[in-house]
Amino acid sequence: MKSYRKELWFNTKTRRAFINITPQIEECVKESGIKEGILLCNAMHITSSVFINDDEPGLHNDFERFLEKLAPEKPYDQYDHNGFEDNADAHLKRTIMGREVVVAITDGKLDFGPWEQIFYGEFDGKRRKRVLVKIIGE
Repeated sequence: MKSYRKELWFNTKTRRAFINITPQIEECVKESGIKEGILLCNAMHITSSVFINDDEPGLHNDFERFLEKLAPEKPYDQYDHNGFEDNADAHLKRTIMGREVVVAITDGKLDFGPWEQIFYGEFDGKRRKRVLVKIIGE
């Protein structure tokens, strides 16, 4: 069995962003040489997320509105966590969107359903953060 590990780094210019990272993940699968296996992709920060969904701008706007209703950024003083920081909402948004995805690799390709893509979700950006890609298989 083979194992592959790579870190992808992101630094968004905005506090929140959704980035389609499917091309980078597909490149990792190719680099790994693994034809049959499992890919794990997870955010390595507690205010960012990795998730699977459709790459449709209207849906991304819906995510933003939905998350902002559930965990609004402001007022900052509504959160106990925000004594020294102002990112409690980002922690909550990450919990809602999830930490990681697992995808089967079949015949050297991500085994997706229709329209599925992998996204990096940033909820407290403007600084460097990383995503782990781990692939195990043959």
